[in-house]
Amino acid sequence: MEAVRVFQENENAVDMLLLDCIMPKKNGKDVYEEIRKIRPGIRVLFASGYTADIIHKKGIMDKGFAFIGKPILPPVLLKKVWETLNDKVNA
Repeated sequence: MEAVRVFQENENAVDMLLLDCIMPKKNGKDVYEEIRKIRPGIRVLFASGYTADIIHKKGIMDKGFAFIGKPILPPVLLKKVWETLNDKVNA
């Protein structure tokens, strides 16, 4: 809920969301869907300590979204953020 509020307060300064798949009150997909109503073209990178397969099976994240597994090394995160921001398919 706080992520949506912070996005609304800073909408013009945000080009991409980095969301954990599992969060206390809402999962990352739910937060993304709420924010996408505000800005349909927002890019998103999901992160989790669980594998992408488990996240897909639980219905928390759809296939085709950018995903990075935890723990995340800074250079790997930077590369994935760059790829997500420059992805023409999911624009």
